[in-house]
Amino acid sequence: MKTTEKTRLRRLIAWLDVRLVKTYGEPAPYPSADPLDGLIATILSQNTSDTNSRRAYDAMRTEFPTWEHVMNAPRGHLEQVLKPGGLATTKSARIQRILQSIAETGSLSLDPIKKMANEEAEAYLMGFDGVGYKTVRCVLMFNLGRDVFPIDTHVHRVLTRVGVIPPKMATDRAHTYVPQFIAKGRCYPLHINLIRHGRRICHPRNPNCGQCALQSKCAFSSSPHDNS
Repeated sequence: MKTTEKTRLRRLIAWLDVRLVKTYGEPAPYPSADPLDGLIATILSQNTSDTNSRRAYDAMRTEFPTWEHVMNAPRGHLEQVLKPGGLATTKSARIQRILQSIAETGSLSLDPIKKMANEEAEAYLMGFDGVGYKTVRCVLMFNLGRDVFPIDTHVHRVLTRVGVIPPKMATDRAHTYVPQFIAKGRCYPLHINLIRHGRRICHPRNPNCGQCALQSKCAFSSSPHDNS
């Protein structure tokens, strides 16, 4: 990539960051939490709403007070408890496999990743079944306060429409492509505000382009499209 294009993308993302902060405010700091709690909660959030994933997580922790209880629970029982979050069969199996893998290290804890560099922690966590870039970076950002950038469907959609992510670039590739253009210390607020924007304005179908604070930089809003 040419230097001029890198400069353009850095300036574009800086502009997006400023506009989003003016629109939604600077996000409040996220309280750090246990990374294992964060990993399991993020797995439960996959392909469901925040409300349903929280309901499933709370039900699981009420029924099984420790991660050892979750790991050793009868699969059918755990699956039943996780039903409010959807995909309970897949998620219950995945969670137990991950807990078993962690327990094999001698301690049912992810505390060792606190001392790892981001790249090492990512490689370690992505070794677990069903754990990809987004899940890993959510754990690192939300639970450990790392300056990393998770890309979910909202973030990917908005950044594609405003021309940061090239058309048809897969999310995994975007995870390695986008962060180089984000100013140091701005990953968390940019991530949060892009999600807010995607949920409130830049919908997958019928986006509210007339109310969009990013419209002047968005080719999608001014061109014919199929609302997809």
